[in-house]
Amino acid sequence: MGVPRFTDLTAPQIAALPADTVAVLPLGAIEQHGPHLPVSTDHVTATEAAQAAVELAAGESVPVVLLPGLAYTKSDEHHTFPGTIWLSWDTLMRTLVDIGRSLQTSGISRLLFVNGHGGNSALGQVACREIRRRFGLRTFFAHLGVPVDQGGTSSAAGELGMGVHGGHGETSLMLHLRPELVHMDLAVRRVPEHLADYELIGFGKPVSFGWTSDDFGPDGHIGDPTGATAEHGKAVFDAAVGRLAAVIAEAHRFAP
Repeated sequence: MGVPRFTDLTAPQIAALPADTVAVLPLGAIEQHGPHLPVSTDHVTATEAAQAAVELAAGESVPVVLLPGLAYTKSDEHHTFPGTIWLSWDTLMRTLVDIGRSLQTSGISRLLFVNGHGGNSALGQVACREIRRRFGLRTFFAHLGVPVDQGGTSSAAGELGMGVHGGHGETSLMLHLRPELVHMDLAVRRVPEHLADYELIGFGKPVSFGWTSDDFGPDGHIGDPTGATAEHGKAVFDAAVGRLAAVIAEAHRFAP
């Protein structure tokens, strides 16, 4: 049946959508991902996964529409490297809240953010509550997978739980989705092994810490992309799409 896209509908068609239709908004980023990945990595992964999940959910008769993905988000942790285009936290917050307000005036009552960039997480969760409080929408915030620095696991043991940016997982995803944009000849291991000496502070540990990507070396990525494969990327992508389709179905009927 194809992907039900919000932008393909007319105003009367939008007004006629079922009351519990879920609007899905991918949140990507345009930011450096080391010498081997394009700056579009987070935008590509978020938009591709959201599109596939929306198509899958719609095929199971879940009322859902796909909004155009937001490419520019909060990427200032990568500000020291060329190619990063970021919005300030307050600009992005106002943008997300304004989108929620606009959807409410169109009769949309449920909004799911599909996030492809870990740096958006805290702000996105605050935005969800703000949109809920001010405009009454049911709001949800989902990742393709739990980010490593927020308690997820690295996809390669050699990353020591620190494959947070441009490592094995993201590189594998891009080898599956956009192999022509990946430069594996430039992929090198960049794992800050000294962080393993800290019991409480670190990526995915009880105490988080503020960081910028230049804290960890000259290349901008944090992880080990050298063993990435398209096969692993496909497995990760397919699992993410299935999970997101299930999230959309739950968001459609969710009531606290």
